[in-house]
Amino acid sequence: MSQNKGLYIVLISIHGLIRGTRPELGRDADTGGQVKYVIELAQALGRHPAVGRVELLTRLVADAAVSEDYARPHEVLAPRVNLLRFPCGKEGYVPKEQLWDALDCFADTVSSYFRQQTQRPDVIHSHYADAGYVGSLLSRQLSIPLVHTGHSLGRSKRHRLLASGLKRDDIERRYNLAQRIEAEETCLSTATCIITSTHQEIEEQYGLYDCYRPEMMRVIPPGTDLNLFFPPEGNEHESVMAHELARFLKEPDKPMILAISRPDQRKNIGNLLCAYGENAKLQERANLIIVAGNRDDFRAMDEGSRKVLADILYLIDLYDLYGKVAYPKHHTAEEVSLLYRLAAQSGGVFANPALTEPFGLTLLEAAASGLPVVATEDGGPRDIIANCQNGYLVDPLDCEAIAYRLLDVLENKDDWQRMSRNGINGVSQYYSWSAHVDHYLQVIKPIIQQSPSIQRIELTRRNRLYRDRTLFSDLDQCLIGDQESLSRLINLLRVNSGCCSFGIATGRRLDSAMKLVRQYGLPRPDVFITSLGTEIYYTQQAIRDSAWQDYIDHQWRPGKIRQLLSEIGGLQLQPKTELSDFKISYYYDPQKAPAVEDIHHLLLKNETDAQCILSYGQFLDVLPLRASKGLALRWYAEQWGVGLQNILVAGVSGADQDMLRGNTLGVVVANGHSDELSALGEQESVYFAQQSYAAGIIEAIGHYRFLPDYHEVRP
Repeated sequence: MSQNKGLYIVLISIHGLIRGTRPELGRDADTGGQVKYVIELAQALGRHPAVGRVELLTRLVADAAVSEDYARPHEVLAPRVNLLRFPCGKEGYVPKEQLWDALDCFADTVSSYFRQQTQRPDVIHSHYADAGYVGSLLSRQLSIPLVHTGHSLGRSKRHRLLASGLKRDDIERRYNLAQRIEAEETCLSTATCIITSTHQEIEEQYGLYDCYRPEMMRVIPPGTDLNLFFPPEGNEHESVMAHELARFLKEPDKPMILAISRPDQRKNIGNLLCAYGENAKLQERANLIIVAGNRDDFRAMDEGSRKVLADILYLIDLYDLYGKVAYPKHHTAEEVSLLYRLAAQSGGVFANPALTEPFGLTLLEAAASGLPVVATEDGGPRDIIANCQNGYLVDPLDCEAIAYRLLDVLENKDDWQRMSRNGINGVSQYYSWSAHVDHYLQVIKPIIQQSPSIQRIELTRRNRLYRDRTLFSDLDQCLIGDQESLSRLINLLRVNSGCCSFGIATGRRLDSAMKLVRQYGLPRPDVFITSLGTEIYYTQQAIRDSAWQDYIDHQWRPGKIRQLLSEIGGLQLQPKTELSDFKISYYYDPQKAPAVEDIHHLLLKNETDAQCILSYGQFLDVLPLRASKGLALRWYAEQWGVGLQNILVAGVSGADQDMLRGNTLGVVVANGHSDELSALGEQESVYFAQQSYAAGIIEAIGHYRFLPDYHEVRP
């Protein structure tokens, strides 16, 4: 912990459009409550005297279709609070489901940024699965404790989509849920603490995961900006928004039933319209105000939002609700608080009929404004209404029950006044940002204090003084396989030895690998990553990095792993010559053994934090969570001060995948195991060579112009 400077806290939220001024909440499905949450959390943390520095990290978006604000690398959110944007794949704005292939590059860029700082973050707090994946990589590389908030979870979403009638293949094609769920499992196994908004999240959502550990989860409800959300002042009816709503309404002075949400089918606005349209008494008693994002051109909206708005217009027409329903096209962030006050001033009610609501920030905003609520019984509203006693829970699928409860609030003035006061007081007591931050720091301070710093070995660097790049390659089927091209590659390395270091990353043990180095006349590598990244050796004298092994020993339980896998069919333990203290290796028979994902999930369920790596379709290795070829390579890069963009990595199998991902320059030689590495086809920094073995590496050296003294004829 940085006692003198105060805590340095990093928040990561990658998808959506994030800016500090005029946030475009409701613009699309990715720019909603999470954006508001992380901005307000960052600002609230910055106000606490124990916090010295807060950074919110997100992606940089350069796209003519969105504001130039999102292409600015740096934005000040408040004193001591900064919003930093880093490149993440294509510059254009894309939905979160299309970001997965770019997240390794984002993580490498952020890791490089952290290494340049004089102060390392005390904690990383990731938000949603994409940031959780990035946070897991950074935590495992840099030994910075990870705290995570899911906001919503892939397994729960898959269950809801299947229940709605969508086919599993269609769901996967549209939402990439398998990749998201795997990232969530990895995040759960890496994080020191999971912060949720409600107890329901822990019990009913995280309980679906293999790495479910309720003892590491803490409920800390989000805060509400009480300077922005407060009871009516009496002049709200004079506002531009009041006149805008009046354009839609025959009797604008009636009480308002207010609904504010993104144009998302899960928000269930259609059922609210049905409840209103089928109840003449409710129509007589109140107007319905639907605020569903901002729009300029209906046709320019994404497909999901367009369908929601089409349904709204259809139901208004079906029930002939013209003059009774307002659905304004535009609103600013500041006007949201005004809408709550207008509804409260009218003696109205806030409605949230969502099919499921992970938390319900809009309920807190309504409560702080003195507006009673009727909300879905599925999710966070349970906790909010239990604490605030300011409204009713309803079945979001029961239109008759929704209408009954709305009328109940509107017609009982004494109850309305009581619920209005309760909401104002309850939010102040339970859901202010100052209360949230106090609780938050109580949770994370012990985590920070218990987190050990990384210890590294000291090595002389004289022989590397002028070397600014490194060529790394797998050994079998990559360097070795074609002697003629290998001889040409060896010559290239010797000619460029003054500027380029040479590294080997292999699944073999050191003794076995060294035997092949001598047999094929390879130069002794400057760095040797062996046993699939569980051992690192430096210089031609092969000095072992003992600090690396101390580091990867974190929560490694080899005895329990062997016991769990001993009775699984299709797995046969390899000879002792292929095993090491941090690598358990099996022969894998795909006809008899479970899928590798199922084996990994078995280990997670039994609290053995490990990872499974399949190579050549027949070799399965189980490693510590902090070890792999890619993680070892990044440890080396930081140890020796080599930028990842100056490292060329040649790979051939699934074991090489995380070396090839990210900001390294990658090449898959033509004889590479295509099935295992096919997912890298979308990576801009991975080159698929046309030639095999060492010839493919030489081809990549030419493609990237990697060596200054290069005389090979390019293919």
